[in-house]
Amino acid sequence: MSPLASGPHGQDTLRPLLDTVLDALGTGAAARGGPLPAGGPAEVAARVAQALGDPLPEDGDEHALRTLVHTLAAGAADPADPLCAAHLHCPPLAVATAADLAASVLNPSLDSWDQAPAASELEALVTRALAHEVHPHGTGDALVTTGGTESNQLALLLAREKHGHVQLVRAAGAHHSLHRAAWLLGLPEPVTVPAPAGTMDVAALDQALTALAGPPGTLLVAATAGTTDAGLIDPLPEIAGLCEVHGARLHIDAAYGGGLLLSDRHRPRLDGLDRAHTVTLDLHKLGWQPVAAGLLAVRDRDDLTALAHHADYLNAEDDTEAGLPGLLGRSLRTSRRPDILKIAVTLRTLGRRGLGALVDQVCARATDLADLVDRHPRLDLYDRPTISTVLFRPTGATDDTVAAVRRTLLTEGRAVLGRARPDGRLWLKATLLNPHTGPGDLAALLHLVELALPEGPTAR
Repeated sequence: MSPLASGPHGQDTLRPLLDTVLDALGTGAAARGGPLPAGGPAEVAARVAQALGDPLPEDGDEHALRTLVHTLAAGAADPADPLCAAHLHCPPLAVATAADLAASVLNPSLDSWDQAPAASELEALVTRALAHEVHPHGTGDALVTTGGTESNQLALLLAREKHGHVQLVRAAGAHHSLHRAAWLLGLPEPVTVPAPAGTMDVAALDQALTALAGPPGTLLVAATAGTTDAGLIDPLPEIAGLCEVHGARLHIDAAYGGGLLLSDRHRPRLDGLDRAHTVTLDLHKLGWQPVAAGLLAVRDRDDLTALAHHADYLNAEDDTEAGLPGLLGRSLRTSRRPDILKIAVTLRTLGRRGLGALVDQVCARATDLADLVDRHPRLDLYDRPTISTVLFRPTGATDDTVAAVRRTLLTEGRAVLGRARPDGRLWLKATLLNPHTGPGDLAALLHLVELALPEGPTAR
């Protein structure tokens, strides 16, 4: 049996294994040679199958750790590569990754105090501090989640439990998880408000709320601070004002844009965020945490009483009366790892200023990329970036050509770009979350796009 990672000999057991992992990560990245493996799905699948062999052999293989970590790294889409810029998938900070190792070694589960004495207190302190960032004038709190999807689901659940009946109203560009959450919770089909410019049409929202008039809190407006397609931010102050006039509850999905709170320069773009009843945040986007690091901040911590739950073996009444904290009301999950540790270590290590500087860097790189596209004779820019997402497409290209360019770059392992249809046409999407990306990397990315065009690059 393999020795344990913790206990009296845990450190001695782990040290050589960590060397193996770090070496395999390096050799795997070298074998990959770019932002993702070349060859496409079939070749990657064949290499993984060959490295894995029998998934459950009769006898073990002492080289399995090195082999499989090497294979995973060789077949990864590496968010630390400047040419890997498709999704809201950040390169994690080294200090956060190291903290995550400690969480795995100690393996506390935050469903009862006797499994996680220090971790539960750490979570309480850090989540309240982050809730105060979002709602500085409220009596708020925050829950740790697996990401924006779980946070959005919780926001709808809390609204339903407080008001009994909820009608969700969202913009056309809202995250797909909101519609899915309404379905999961048995809520009516969401009312969709037009977003002709990519953000919620305030006049149309006013008309919708007027037509849907109901008891206070039964209308739930979901606004977005950082859309998935283009990183746009809805007009939050105006939306908050309408919600107050109509007695509607307000949820803001700031899974992407919430990171702007860390930047003195960009924080004003989130004016109105504090007026929301609930706010989704994802620190595995503009927070550079390993997945998962989601949060749901609530303005009024009393809203969380809806999550109260009792299981005698975890939070017996006499234990609670004796002072042992009950943790089941902090999540819909039971077993739950201490994702707060990596967040706490990051906040303390870098501070607001250090994290704000990273936010400023990626936003500045997006502006630089937009400038390069704007000056390029064969590329069209969709719009100036709001956060760190840039949409562009080859001039005069059909949607089929745009799609083919993206897939060519993926299959050849040269670059990872996303895709979006903000106006019905297909655009290439670059989401810049790597603070180390430089001007040369941006120029190289555009050159690769040009090389992938059917007619090739234009001589200059």
